[in-house]
Amino acid sequence: MISEKKMGKILKEILEMSPADQTEALLISQNSALTRFANNQIHQNVAEKNAKLSIRVIKNKRTGTASTNILGKKSIKEVLEKALKIAGNVSPDPDFKSLPKKKKCKKMELFSKNTAEYQPIDRAKDVSVLISKANQKELNAAGALSTGEITIGIANSLGVFEITSLTEADINTVFMSSNSSGYVDSYAKEVRKIDFHKLADIASEKALRSIDPIAINPGSYTVILEPAAVADMLTYLAFCGLGALAYQEGRSFISGKLGGKITGENITIWDDGTSPNTLRMPFDFEGTPKQKVMLIENGVAKNVVYDSYTAHKEDKESTGHALPAPNIYGPQPSNLFLKNGDYSVDEMIASTKKGILVTRFHYTNMEDPLKTMLTGMTRDGTFLIENGEISCGIKNLRFTQNILKALSNVEMISKETELKQAFLGFCRAPTLKISKFNFTGVTEF
Repeated sequence: MISEKKMGKILKEILEMSPADQTEALLISQNSALTRFANNQIHQNVAEKNAKLSIRVIKNKRTGTASTNILGKKSIKEVLEKALKIAGNVSPDPDFKSLPKKKKCKKMELFSKNTAEYQPIDRAKDVSVLISKANQKELNAAGALSTGEITIGIANSLGVFEITSLTEADINTVFMSSNSSGYVDSYAKEVRKIDFHKLADIASEKALRSIDPIAINPGSYTVILEPAAVADMLTYLAFCGLGALAYQEGRSFISGKLGGKITGENITIWDDGTSPNTLRMPFDFEGTPKQKVMLIENGVAKNVVYDSYTAHKEDKESTGHALPAPNIYGPQPSNLFLKNGDYSVDEMIASTKKGILVTRFHYTNMEDPLKTMLTGMTRDGTFLIENGEISCGIKNLRFTQNILKALSNVEMISKETELKQAFLGFCRAPTLKISKFNFTGVTEF
Protein backbone atom coordinates (compact mmCIF):
# COMPACT_ATOMS: atom_id res chain seq x y z
CA MET A 1 0.00 0.00 0.00
CA ILE A 2 1.40 3.39 -0.94
CA SER A 3 1.28 5.85 1.94
CA GLU A 4 -0.38 9.23 1.43
CA LYS A 5 3.02 10.89 1.96
CA LYS A 6 4.71 8.83 -0.75
CA MET A 7 1.73 9.33 -3.06
CA GLY A 8 2.02 13.09 -2.64
CA LYS A 9 5.72 12.96 -3.50
CA ILE A 10 5.05 11.00 -6.71
CA LEU A 11 2.30 13.38 -7.83
CA LYS A 12 4.51 16.45 -7.23
CA GLU A 13 7.40 14.95 -9.16
CA ILE A 14 5.15 14.26 -12.17
CA LEU A 15 3.84 17.83 -12.26
CA GLU A 16 7.40 19.22 -11.99
CA MET A 17 8.60 16.92 -14.76
CA SER A 18 5.87 17.65 -17.31
CA PRO A 19 6.44 20.21 -20.11
CA ALA A 20 2.74 20.20 -21.10
CA ASP A 21 0.50 23.28 -20.96
CA GLN A 22 -1.55 21.51 -18.29
CA THR A 23 -0.94 18.18 -16.54
CA GLU A 24 -3.05 15.97 -14.31
CA ALA A 25 -1.87 12.90 -12.39
CA LEU A 26 -4.25 10.40 -10.79
CA LEU A 27 -2.81 7.66 -8.56
CA ILE A 28 -4.95 4.93 -6.99
CA SER A 29 -3.42 2.40 -4.58
CA GLN A 30 -5.52 -0.51 -3.37
CA ASN A 31 -5.30 -3.52 -1.07
CA SER A 32 -8.25 -5.87 -1.44
CA ALA A 33 -9.11 -9.34 -0.18
CA LEU A 34 -11.98 -11.69 -0.88
CA THR A 35 -13.38 -14.90 0.57
CA ARG A 36 -15.63 -16.81 -1.80
CA PHE A 37 -17.93 -19.68 -0.82
CA ALA A 38 -20.27 -22.17 -2.51
CA ASN A 39 -22.08 -25.37 -1.54
CA ASN A 40 -21.71 -24.30 2.09
CA GLN A 41 -17.92 -24.33 1.93
CA ILE A 42 -15.26 -21.68 1.58
CA HIS A 43 -13.32 -22.53 -1.54
CA GLN A 44 -11.24 -19.44 -2.23
CA ASN A 45 -9.30 -16.75 -0.42
CA VAL A 46 -7.55 -14.17 -2.59
CA ALA A 47 -5.78 -10.91 -1.87
CA GLU A 48 -4.39 -8.30 -4.21
CA LYS A 49 -2.18 -5.25 -3.91
CA ASN A 50 -2.15 -2.96 -6.89
CA ALA A 51 -1.73 0.64 -7.93
CA LYS A 52 -2.55 2.53 -11.09
CA LEU A 53 -1.09 5.82 -12.22
CA SER A 54 -2.81 7.76 -14.98
CA ILE A 55 -1.31 10.92 -16.48
CA ARG A 56 -3.33 13.35 -18.61
CA VAL A 57 -1.52 16.11 -20.49
CA ILE A 58 -2.87 18.99 -22.58
CA LYS A 59 -0.75 20.81 -25.13
CA ASN A 60 -2.26 23.26 -27.63
CA LYS A 61 -5.73 21.89 -26.79
CA ARG A 62 -4.57 18.37 -27.66
CA THR A 63 -5.11 15.80 -24.90
CA GLY A 64 -3.13 12.62 -24.28
CA THR A 65 -3.59 10.08 -21.50
CA ALA A 66 -1.42 7.09 -20.54
CA SER A 67 -1.28 4.82 -17.52
CA THR A 68 0.84 2.21 -15.73
CA ASN A 69 0.92 0.13 -12.57
CA ILE A 70 4.73 0.22 -12.37
CA LEU A 71 5.73 3.17 -10.21
CA GLY A 72 9.51 3.32 -10.64
CA LYS A 73 10.97 6.64 -11.84
CA LYS A 74 11.83 5.22 -15.26
CA SER A 75 8.31 3.87 -15.78
CA ILE A 76 6.68 7.13 -14.66
CA LYS A 77 8.89 9.10 -17.06
CA GLU A 78 7.97 6.73 -19.90
CA VAL A 79 4.24 7.09 -19.17
CA LEU A 80 4.52 10.88 -19.18
CA GLU A 81 6.38 10.76 -22.51
CA LYS A 82 3.73 8.41 -23.92
CA ALA A 83 0.93 10.78 -22.87
CA LEU A 84 2.78 13.67 -24.53
CA LYS A 85 3.28 11.61 -27.69
CA ILE A 86 -0.42 10.76 -27.83
CA ALA A 87 -1.30 14.43 -27.36
CA GLY A 88 0.99 15.30 -30.24
CA ASN A 89 -0.85 12.95 -32.57
CA VAL A 90 -4.47 13.89 -31.93
CA SER A 91 -6.50 16.77 -33.28
CA PRO A 92 -7.02 19.85 -31.10
CA ASP A 93 -10.31 19.92 -29.21
CA PRO A 94 -11.81 23.44 -29.59
CA ASP A 95 -14.27 22.69 -26.76
CA PHE A 96 -11.54 22.04 -24.21
CA LYS A 97 -10.96 25.10 -22.02
CA SER A 98 -9.03 23.98 -18.96
CA LEU A 99 -8.52 21.43 -16.24
CA PRO A 100 -10.25 22.52 -13.02
CA LYS A 101 -8.65 24.94 -10.59
CA LYS A 102 -8.24 24.14 -6.90
CA LYS A 103 -11.30 24.35 -4.66
CA LYS A 104 -11.52 23.53 -0.98
CA CYS A 105 -12.67 19.98 -0.22
CA LYS A 106 -14.41 18.85 2.97
CA LYS A 107 -12.44 16.64 5.33
CA MET A 108 -14.22 13.31 5.79
CA GLU A 109 -13.54 10.26 7.95
CA LEU A 110 -13.69 7.46 5.40
CA PHE A 111 -11.27 4.95 6.88
CA SER A 112 -11.87 2.01 9.23
CA LYS A 113 -8.82 0.33 10.73
CA ASN A 114 -10.92 -2.76 11.45
CA THR A 115 -11.84 -3.14 7.78
CA ALA A 116 -8.32 -2.42 6.53
CA GLU A 117 -6.82 -5.01 8.88
CA TYR A 118 -9.49 -7.69 8.47
CA GLN A 119 -7.84 -11.08 8.11
CA PRO A 120 -8.86 -14.27 6.27
CA ILE A 121 -9.84 -15.85 9.61
CA ASP A 122 -12.13 -12.87 10.33
CA ARG A 123 -13.86 -13.22 6.96
CA ALA A 124 -14.13 -16.99 7.48
CA LYS A 125 -15.89 -16.45 10.83
CA ASP A 126 -18.41 -14.10 9.20
CA VAL A 127 -19.01 -16.44 6.28
CA SER A 128 -19.48 -19.34 8.73
CA VAL A 129 -22.54 -17.52 10.12
CA LEU A 130 -24.13 -17.71 6.67
CA ILE A 131 -23.05 -21.28 6.03
CA SER A 132 -24.27 -22.48 9.45
CA LYS A 133 -27.71 -21.00 8.80
CA ALA A 134 -27.83 -22.59 5.34
CA ASN A 135 -26.88 -26.00 6.76
CA GLN A 136 -29.44 -25.64 9.53
CA LYS A 137 -32.18 -24.96 6.95
CA GLU A 138 -30.92 -27.62 4.48
CA LEU A 139 -30.06 -24.95 1.93
CA ASN A 140 -26.91 -24.26 -0.08
CA ALA A 141 -25.18 -20.89 0.38
CA ALA A 142 -22.89 -19.24 -2.14
CA GLY A 143 -21.41 -15.77 -2.29
CA ALA A 144 -18.41 -13.60 -1.49
CA LEU A 145 -17.20 -11.32 1.29
CA SER A 146 -14.63 -8.69 0.34
CA THR A 147 -12.77 -6.09 2.37
CA GLY A 148 -10.25 -3.52 1.29
CA GLU A 149 -8.59 -0.14 1.58
CA ILE A 150 -7.99 2.43 -1.14
CA THR A 151 -5.89 5.58 -1.29
CA ILE A 152 -6.71 8.01 -4.09
CA GLY A 153 -4.53 10.98 -5.02
CA ILE A 154 -5.23 13.56 -7.73
CA ALA A 155 -3.12 16.62 -8.61
CA ASN A 156 -2.91 19.01 -11.52
CA SER A 157 -0.73 21.91 -12.64
CA LEU A 158 -3.44 24.45 -11.69
CA GLY A 159 -3.09 23.72 -7.98
CA VAL A 160 -5.45 20.81 -7.39
CA PHE A 161 -3.83 18.46 -4.87
CA GLU A 162 -6.10 16.03 -3.02
CA ILE A 163 -5.41 12.69 -1.33
CA THR A 164 -7.80 10.57 0.71
CA SER A 165 -7.93 7.02 2.08
CA LEU A 166 -11.05 4.94 2.52
CA THR A 167 -12.22 1.42 3.28
CA GLU A 168 -15.07 -0.71 1.95
CA ALA A 169 -16.59 -4.06 2.88
CA ASP A 170 -19.29 -5.89 0.95
CA ILE A 171 -21.06 -9.20 1.23
CA ASN A 172 -23.47 -10.82 -1.19
CA THR A 173 -24.99 -14.26 -0.87
CA VAL A 174 -27.61 -16.52 -2.46
CA PHE A 175 -29.25 -19.31 -0.44
CA MET A 176 -30.63 -22.07 -2.67
CA SER A 177 -32.94 -25.07 -2.44
CA SER A 178 -33.51 -27.44 -5.34
CA ASN A 179 -35.90 -25.01 -7.03
CA SER A 180 -35.76 -21.71 -5.16
CA SER A 181 -33.30 -19.08 -4.01
CA GLY A 182 -32.98 -16.02 -1.79
CA TYR A 183 -30.56 -13.11 -2.20
CA VAL A 184 -29.21 -10.51 0.17
CA ASP A 185 -26.26 -8.08 0.22
CA SER A 186 -24.75 -5.35 2.35
CA TYR A 187 -22.10 -2.62 2.04
CA ALA A 188 -20.25 -0.64 4.71
CA LYS A 189 -17.12 1.33 5.53
CA GLU A 190 -16.84 -0.60 8.80
CA VAL A 191 -17.07 -4.36 8.26
CA ARG A 192 -18.10 -4.99 11.87
CA LYS A 193 -21.33 -3.03 11.27
CA ILE A 194 -22.57 -5.71 8.86
CA ASP A 195 -25.09 -7.95 10.62
CA PHE A 196 -24.36 -11.40 9.14
CA HIS A 197 -26.98 -13.13 11.32
CA LYS A 198 -29.71 -10.82 9.99
CA LEU A 199 -28.53 -11.35 6.40
CA ALA A 200 -28.60 -15.13 6.88
CA ASP A 201 -32.17 -14.94 8.20
CA ILE A 202 -33.34 -12.88 5.22
CA ALA A 203 -31.68 -15.09 2.59
CA SER A 204 -32.94 -18.33 4.17
CA GLU A 205 -36.49 -17.02 4.56
CA LYS A 206 -36.63 -15.97 0.90
CA ALA A 207 -35.28 -19.32 -0.29
CA LEU A 208 -37.65 -21.37 1.90
CA ARG A 209 -40.69 -19.26 1.13
CA SER A 210 -40.24 -19.60 -2.63
CA ILE A 211 -39.83 -23.41 -2.75
CA ASP A 212 -41.86 -25.04 -5.55
CA PRO A 213 -42.62 -21.79 -7.39
CA ILE A 214 -45.67 -21.66 -9.61
CA ALA A 215 -45.79 -20.18 -13.10
CA ILE A 216 -47.91 -17.15 -13.83
CA ASN A 217 -48.72 -15.51 -17.14
CA PRO A 218 -46.86 -12.39 -18.23
CA GLY A 219 -48.85 -9.16 -18.22
CA SER A 220 -49.30 -5.92 -16.35
CA TYR A 221 -49.04 -6.29 -12.56
CA THR A 222 -48.73 -4.22 -9.45
CA VAL A 223 -45.21 -4.81 -8.15
CA ILE A 224 -43.40 -4.19 -4.92
CA LEU A 225 -39.74 -3.70 -5.80
CA GLU A 226 -37.25 -4.13 -2.97
CA PRO A 227 -34.27 -1.72 -2.78
CA ALA A 228 -31.92 -3.89 -4.87
CA ALA A 229 -34.38 -3.86 -7.79
CA VAL A 230 -35.08 -0.13 -7.39
CA ALA A 231 -31.36 0.66 -7.29
CA ASP A 232 -30.78 -1.34 -10.47
CA MET A 233 -33.50 0.65 -12.24
CA LEU A 234 -32.21 4.01 -10.99
CA THR A 235 -28.65 3.16 -11.94
CA TYR A 236 -29.66 2.64 -15.57
CA LEU A 237 -31.74 5.80 -15.50
CA ALA A 238 -28.76 7.82 -14.26
CA PHE A 239 -26.23 6.21 -16.60
CA CYS A 240 -28.39 6.85 -19.66
CA GLY A 241 -29.44 10.38 -19.04
CA LEU A 242 -28.41 12.25 -15.91
CA GLY A 243 -24.87 13.12 -16.99
CA ALA A 244 -24.12 16.35 -18.89
CA LEU A 245 -22.42 14.70 -21.89
CA ALA A 246 -25.52 12.66 -22.82
CA TYR A 247 -27.65 15.75 -22.18
CA GLN A 248 -25.51 18.00 -24.39
CA GLU A 249 -25.40 15.42 -27.19
CA GLY A 250 -29.18 14.94 -27.13
CA ARG A 251 -28.85 11.31 -26.05
CA SER A 252 -30.57 11.89 -22.69
CA PHE A 253 -34.24 11.38 -21.89
CA ILE A 254 -33.95 14.70 -20.07
CA SER A 255 -32.66 16.68 -23.10
CA GLY A 256 -35.06 19.57 -23.71
CA LYS A 257 -37.13 18.61 -20.67
CA LEU A 258 -35.37 20.39 -17.79
CA GLY A 259 -38.03 22.14 -15.74
CA GLY A 260 -40.73 19.77 -16.98
CA LYS A 261 -42.53 16.97 -15.18
CA ILE A 262 -41.13 13.55 -16.04
CA THR A 263 -42.25 11.32 -13.13
CA GLY A 264 -44.88 11.26 -10.41
CA GLU A 265 -44.83 14.09 -7.86
CA ASN A 266 -43.82 11.66 -5.13
CA ILE A 267 -40.44 11.01 -6.78
CA THR A 268 -37.36 13.00 -5.74
CA ILE A 269 -33.90 11.81 -6.80
CA TRP A 270 -30.55 13.42 -6.06
CA ASP A 271 -26.85 12.63 -6.03
CA ASP A 272 -24.73 13.42 -2.97
CA GLY A 273 -21.22 12.05 -2.62
CA THR A 274 -20.78 13.98 0.63
CA SER A 275 -23.64 12.33 2.54
CA PRO A 276 -22.77 10.10 5.51
CA ASN A 277 -25.56 7.78 4.34
CA THR A 278 -23.50 6.44 1.45
CA LEU A 279 -19.93 5.28 0.86
CA ARG A 280 -18.66 8.73 0.03
CA MET A 281 -15.65 10.58 -1.32
CA PRO A 282 -14.83 14.26 -0.86
CA PHE A 283 -13.76 14.86 -4.49
CA ASP A 284 -14.15 13.43 -7.98
CA PHE A 285 -11.45 12.10 -10.29
CA GLU A 286 -10.43 15.63 -11.29
CA GLY A 287 -10.02 16.68 -7.64
CA THR A 288 -13.17 18.85 -7.69
CA PRO A 289 -15.25 18.81 -4.47
CA LYS A 290 -18.38 16.68 -4.78
CA GLN A 291 -21.66 18.58 -4.56
CA LYS A 292 -25.21 17.54 -3.83
CA VAL A 293 -27.15 17.82 -7.10
CA MET A 294 -30.95 17.64 -7.24
CA LEU A 295 -31.77 15.62 -10.36
CA ILE A 296 -35.55 15.12 -10.15
CA GLU A 297 -37.57 17.00 -7.52
CA ASN A 298 -41.23 16.19 -6.94
CA GLY A 299 -41.34 14.71 -10.43
CA VAL A 300 -39.73 17.70 -12.17
CA ALA A 301 -36.42 17.35 -14.05
CA LYS A 302 -34.00 19.73 -12.35
CA ASN A 303 -30.36 19.14 -13.25
CA VAL A 304 -27.70 16.88 -14.69
CA VAL A 305 -24.20 16.41 -13.26
CA TYR A 306 -21.03 17.98 -14.72
CA ASP A 307 -17.28 17.50 -14.94
CA SER A 308 -14.99 20.37 -15.93
CA TYR A 309 -15.18 19.66 -19.69
CA THR A 310 -18.98 19.58 -19.94
CA ALA A 311 -19.36 22.46 -17.46
CA HIS A 312 -17.11 24.74 -19.49
CA LYS A 313 -19.23 24.09 -22.61
CA GLU A 314 -22.16 25.76 -20.81
CA ASP A 315 -20.10 28.31 -18.83
CA LYS A 316 -20.96 26.46 -15.63
CA GLU A 317 -18.99 25.01 -12.72
CA SER A 318 -18.24 21.31 -12.38
CA THR A 319 -20.48 19.58 -9.85
CA GLY A 320 -17.70 17.12 -8.95
CA HIS A 321 -18.79 14.12 -10.98
CA ALA A 322 -15.78 13.44 -13.23
CA LEU A 323 -14.71 9.88 -13.95
CA PRO A 324 -11.04 8.97 -14.48
CA ALA A 325 -9.63 10.09 -17.85
CA PRO A 326 -9.91 8.97 -20.61
CA ASN A 327 -13.68 8.86 -20.19
CA ILE A 328 -16.12 8.29 -23.05
CA TYR A 329 -19.17 8.32 -20.77
CA GLY A 330 -18.87 11.86 -19.45
CA PRO A 331 -19.72 12.80 -15.86
CA GLN A 332 -21.94 10.39 -13.96
CA PRO A 333 -23.96 10.38 -10.72
CA SER A 334 -22.20 7.98 -8.37
CA ASN A 335 -24.06 8.39 -5.06
CA LEU A 336 -27.75 8.31 -5.93
CA PHE A 337 -30.60 8.74 -3.45
CA LEU A 338 -34.35 8.27 -3.90
CA LYS A 339 -36.36 10.03 -1.21
CA ASN A 340 -38.08 7.71 1.24
CA GLY A 341 -41.80 7.68 2.03
CA ASP A 342 -44.07 6.84 4.96
CA TYR A 343 -44.90 3.17 4.62
CA SER A 344 -43.58 -0.15 5.85
CA VAL A 345 -43.16 -3.02 3.41
CA ASP A 346 -45.79 -4.94 5.38
CA GLU A 347 -48.27 -2.10 4.77
CA MET A 348 -47.45 -2.20 1.05
CA ILE A 349 -48.12 -5.94 0.89
CA ALA A 350 -51.30 -5.67 2.98
CA SER A 351 -52.67 -3.04 0.57
CA THR A 352 -52.10 -5.20 -2.53
CA LYS A 353 -54.96 -7.40 -3.77
CA LYS A 354 -52.83 -9.08 -6.44
CA GLY A 355 -49.24 -8.30 -7.21
CA ILE A 356 -45.63 -9.45 -7.38
CA LEU A 357 -42.85 -8.88 -4.83
CA VAL A 358 -39.41 -8.66 -6.48
CA THR A 359 -36.17 -9.07 -4.52
CA ARG A 360 -33.84 -8.03 -7.32
CA PHE A 361 -33.37 -7.85 -11.07
CA HIS A 362 -30.83 -9.72 -13.13
CA TYR A 363 -29.40 -9.37 -16.63
CA THR A 364 -30.87 -5.91 -17.04
CA ASN A 365 -30.20 -3.98 -20.24
CA MET A 366 -31.38 -0.66 -21.61
CA GLU A 367 -33.31 -1.15 -24.86
CA ASP A 368 -33.91 2.53 -25.62
CA PRO A 369 -32.15 5.22 -23.54
CA LEU A 370 -34.33 8.09 -24.82
CA LYS A 371 -37.50 6.20 -23.89
CA THR A 372 -35.82 4.76 -20.74
CA MET A 373 -37.00 1.33 -21.85
CA LEU A 374 -35.35 -1.27 -19.61
CA THR A 375 -35.55 -5.06 -19.83
CA GLY A 376 -34.32 -7.78 -17.51
CA MET A 377 -35.27 -10.73 -15.32
CA THR A 378 -36.48 -11.13 -11.77
CA ARG A 379 -34.26 -13.35 -9.60
CA ASP A 380 -33.61 -14.90 -6.19
CA GLY A 381 -36.92 -14.30 -4.46
CA THR A 382 -39.99 -13.48 -6.60
CA PHE A 383 -43.34 -13.88 -4.87
CA LEU A 384 -47.04 -13.69 -5.67
CA ILE A 385 -49.12 -11.42 -3.43
CA GLU A 386 -52.82 -12.28 -3.10
CA ASN A 387 -55.34 -10.51 -0.90
CA GLY A 388 -52.72 -8.64 1.08
CA GLU A 389 -50.43 -11.60 1.78
CA ILE A 390 -47.49 -13.35 0.15
CA SER A 391 -49.10 -16.57 -1.07
CA CYS A 392 -46.19 -18.40 -2.77
CA GLY A 393 -43.04 -18.13 -4.82
CA ILE A 394 -43.36 -17.75 -8.59
CA LYS A 395 -41.09 -18.65 -11.48
CA ASN A 396 -39.01 -15.74 -12.69
CA LEU A 397 -40.34 -13.29 -15.25
CA ARG A 398 -38.84 -11.05 -17.91
CA PHE A 399 -39.89 -7.41 -17.66
CA THR A 400 -39.82 -4.71 -20.33
CA GLN A 401 -40.63 -1.38 -18.77
CA ASN A 402 -40.27 2.35 -19.38
CA ILE A 403 -38.55 3.55 -16.19
CA LEU A 404 -40.07 7.03 -16.21
CA LYS A 405 -43.54 5.55 -16.60
CA ALA A 406 -42.84 3.21 -13.70
CA LEU A 407 -41.76 6.20 -11.60
CA SER A 408 -45.01 7.91 -12.63
CA ASN A 409 -47.03 4.99 -11.25
CA VAL A 410 -45.49 4.77 -7.76
CA GLU A 411 -48.28 4.30 -5.23
CA MET A 412 -46.28 3.81 -2.02
CA ILE A 413 -42.69 4.40 -0.88
CA SER A 414 -41.12 2.77 2.16
CA LYS A 415 -39.73 4.60 5.18
CA GLU A 416 -36.62 2.46 5.25
CA THR A 417 -33.88 2.68 2.64
CA GLU A 418 -30.90 0.44 1.90
CA LEU A 419 -27.52 1.13 0.36
CA LYS A 420 -26.92 -0.84 -2.83
CA GLN A 421 -24.06 -1.02 -5.28
CA ALA A 422 -24.48 0.78 -8.60
CA PHE A 423 -22.49 0.78 -11.85
CA LEU A 424 -20.17 3.55 -10.74
CA GLY A 425 -20.78 3.89 -7.04
CA PHE A 426 -23.76 3.41 -4.78
CA CYS A 427 -27.49 4.04 -4.64
CA ARG A 428 -29.59 4.40 -1.48
CA ALA A 429 -33.11 3.32 -2.35
CA PRO A 430 -36.41 2.55 -0.60
CA THR A 431 -38.92 -0.16 -1.54
CA LEU A 432 -41.49 1.01 -4.12
CA LYS A 433 -45.03 -0.16 -4.84
CA ILE A 434 -45.69 0.45 -8.55
CA SER A 435 -48.83 -0.21 -10.59
CA LYS A 436 -48.98 -1.32 -14.25
CA PHE A 437 -45.49 -2.85 -14.38
CA ASN A 438 -45.04 -4.86 -17.58
CA PHE A 439 -43.83 -8.45 -17.58
CA THR A 440 -43.29 -9.74 -21.11
CA GLY A 441 -41.97 -13.28 -20.69
CA VAL A 442 -41.67 -16.25 -18.34
CA THR A 443 -38.92 -18.70 -17.41
CA GLU A 444 -38.85 -22.35 -16.38
CA PHE A 445 -37.13 -21.66 -13.04
